[in-house]
Amino acid sequence: MRVAVAGGTGLVGRYTVEALERTGHDAVVISRSHGVDLLTGDGLDEALDGVDAVIDVTNTLEIDPAAARAFFDSATGNLLEAEQRAGVGHHVVLSIVGVDLVEGNGHYAGKRRQEELVENGPVPSTIQRATQFHEFAGMVASWTRQGDTATLPPLLVQPVAAADVAQVLAEVAVGPAQGRAPDLAGPEPQDLIDMARRTLAAQGESIRLIPSWGGMPFTVEMAGEVLLPGPDARIAPTTFDAWLEQRRTEAGSALASAQAG
Repeated sequence: MRVAVAGGTGLVGRYTVEALERTGHDAVVISRSHGVDLLTGDGLDEALDGVDAVIDVTNTLEIDPAAARAFFDSATGNLLEAEQRAGVGHHVVLSIVGVDLVEGNGHYAGKRRQEELVENGPVPSTIQRATQFHEFAGMVASWTRQGDTATLPPLLVQPVAAADVAQVLAEVAVGPAQGRAPDLAGPEPQDLIDMARRTLAAQGESIRLIPSWGGMPFTVEMAGEVLLPGPDARIAPTTFDAWLEQRRTEAGSALASAQAG
């Protein structure tokens, strides 16, 4: 099949393109660097020519609810309209486990709007919600880091490997539309602060991590089991420990190459 990946140059997008090509499908990357602007619709009709299915992994850094909703109104709306014109048969969107349970997070408000557009849109669809990626703890620490200190919310999550998410998205896209697919999560729950500490240690760093709900787009309504998957969730194979070991190996190889050079 010919499958387009909106956001195909990002973390999950790159893995998704690889997963599609690895299983014999023709992957089309939709991104501004490939001449397509979802916010204006420029280049979309050309990119979707002959496409059977679309996987949407686009995202925004907007944390204001109105701005996040406006982003998806434009990006998702333009994408769905272009898919209808092109005769695309299946739209798959990546969303977030627990997105409908958290009111105080602006980004989640945007993702809820995206889900609404897809559910009520003109193209048969599948909404695939996933838990936070293994990279998430390190990302949050980098956002809040000041010197040798970083502030993180004490979240309970069940992280999943981005490559595993991509594999599932590629599989879902070439099958029939499911509406809402079962949640997707990693094998085991983790404490976000402990994840950040271990991620930093794998990178050879050690900084002070302060638990706090203040100063970030994470609210206390995310505490407890809100971000954990439902009982019928699909469980991906890669553990956080295995992912960390791979990061250590890659870091060691990079250092060895730099020293040799």
